[in-house]
Amino acid sequence: MQNQSIKLSVVIVNYNVKYFLEQALLSVQKAADEMLRTDPNWLTEVFVVDNNSVDGSVEMVKDRFPNIILIENKTNTGFAVANNQALRLCKGEYQLLLNPDTVVQEDTFIKTIEFMDSHPNAGGLGVMMLDGSGEFLPESKRGFPSPATAFYKICGLNKILPKSKTFGRYHLGFLDKNQTHEVDVLAGAFMLFRKKALDEIGLLDESFFMYGEDIDISYRIIKAGYKNYYFPHTRIIHYKGESTKKSSVNYVRIFYKAMIIFAEKHLSKRKAFLFTSLLYLAIYLRAFMALCKRIFKVMALPAFDFGLMYIAMFAIIRYWEKTIKYIDGGGYPALLYNFFVPVYISIWILGLALAGGYRKPWHISKVLRGVFLGTIFIVVMYAFLNENYRYSRALIVLGAMAAAVVFTITRSLIRYIKNKTFSLNETDEKRIAIVGSAAEADRVISLIDKTRLRYNLIGLVKGNNETSTDKRYIGSIAQLDEINAIYKLNEIIFCAKDIASEDMINWMAKLPNPRPDFKIVPEKSLFVIGSNSKDTAGDYYTYELELLILKPENKLNKKLFDFLAAVFLIITLPLNIWLVKEKGNYLLNLLNLLLFKRSFVAYSNLENTIIQLPKIKKGILNPADELHHNHLDETTKMRLDYLYAKDYSVYKDITILINGFKHLGRTT
Repeated sequence: MQNQSIKLSVVIVNYNVKYFLEQALLSVQKAADEMLRTDPNWLTEVFVVDNNSVDGSVEMVKDRFPNIILIENKTNTGFAVANNQALRLCKGEYQLLLNPDTVVQEDTFIKTIEFMDSHPNAGGLGVMMLDGSGEFLPESKRGFPSPATAFYKICGLNKILPKSKTFGRYHLGFLDKNQTHEVDVLAGAFMLFRKKALDEIGLLDESFFMYGEDIDISYRIIKAGYKNYYFPHTRIIHYKGESTKKSSVNYVRIFYKAMIIFAEKHLSKRKAFLFTSLLYLAIYLRAFMALCKRIFKVMALPAFDFGLMYIAMFAIIRYWEKTIKYIDGGGYPALLYNFFVPVYISIWILGLALAGGYRKPWHISKVLRGVFLGTIFIVVMYAFLNENYRYSRALIVLGAMAAAVVFTITRSLIRYIKNKTFSLNETDEKRIAIVGSAAEADRVISLIDKTRLRYNLIGLVKGNNETSTDKRYIGSIAQLDEINAIYKLNEIIFCAKDIASEDMINWMAKLPNPRPDFKIVPEKSLFVIGSNSKDTAGDYYTYELELLILKPENKLNKKLFDFLAAVFLIITLPLNIWLVKEKGNYLLNLLNLLLFKRSFVAYSNLENTIIQLPKIKKGILNPADELHHNHLDETTKMRLDYLYAKDYSVYKDITILINGFKHLGRTT
């Protein structure tokens, strides 16, 4: 490869997004090959700068892409520093900074370079970006963040009035997204630069760790006399923020710091002061709104459950005292209504949370398990109360029955409002179609079948060049809109080996709302990549690696179970200690559980070599204790650990605790 022959240098900075990176590099390879077919002199070099990932990204690149130039950092240097490391080595006439959570079309490099060649005044170029659900990403074209523009953006006014020339300047919503335009700012996910322009203005400003460097370099390009363009005649998928794992409040904080650096560097002192003052105001407003939204989302249904349950308990107590307990007059004290009833209801709601009753999909079995857990705890607590506070066991039994009915009704009503059905016991099967060759489809099916995912394979869809007579085919990709409408698909899986990125992106954008979920299976990969919503960051998953133990609600449920079960065992210690073998350490283990230093259940092998499992607290018991088998080999134990993490629920912890109860005195 001659240095002067390199037309394009591609730089990708990666941090713990191995599966996205693999897909991005495969799409880059196809686009580079298309360039060569167009002109044999248009060579491409590709750099990957890894910022000390721990997910096997480096090993994957070395194994699957040996021709790529890999830079391995030993620390997370940040976006600007890492890109500059590669840019200093790049030899291409044009230099592209590309996010790892992207997919480029086969024609992306050709079309963008042809445009740059025909527009010598172009210093930088961005393209139309779609999210993983096929929706246009407004950050594809942006204006400079003046104090007012940045304020409107952080407050969300740009989303409310996107086409306004006043409030919509951040994303230039008043410009036609299907036309080429001069723009102020290039999106950091895809920034194509002319090397000559970078030689004049310098590389990315390393004062920016994350966010802001794209605005800064775009500003400097225009200041140097070049122009930035938005080019919509090729498209890319951008899974939108996967590598940052940003929350809205954290994003605002980081974005704010970047804007301060930009203001101090490029604005006058007066404008910079106004800029920061408006941003402070916007940040506090955004943080308050985000906090309120989060609290409402978490507490709305439990509060609704509590209110209905209190009404039900009030009616039950009134009925019981008037017809059974106090026929001749009198009634229960106010303490029952004002203290014990709220406590009972709170315990039932807590039991429901532990059983997954606040996690979709809702099932009657979750409601019954939750009420049962809460009732057991109430009955035990009731047994230790002073005789004056034991009002009636019948009220607890009737309350438990009412809880089961009320909790079922609340979920049925919500489900009816959303889906026009009262049933909570739907199968939750995904209606899936796989687009690609029969061989690739069989590979996808084998991945799904290794899990217990409920799905209904509607059929296969032929690619443009597919001639198979396999009876599973229900049509061709040209009929995908009809297939989706007739079969009401929940998910479409594209086989990237058989389907061009351009075709995938076209269909993702073309299908009408409500769209199905879109997933892509890269060639020779075990991973299925996609995004379920334009409102969520891109998500990768493999049907083998979707670990329920990572879900925030399950992390909380596990902590709550450890604490409440430890309290219960301490209260009933005189009865249960005789069931434990090593009694000396039993009480110490319970105390450590109360202090959240241990967990009842953890992996049997914390250094699992089959698959890297998420870290959890050391446990007393492990998944192998459920089997009552003393001679399991290490490989089997590690696989049990994996299944425990993959299918985790509090019910699983309860089962292991019951089966391994005699081992609760373990020291390791």
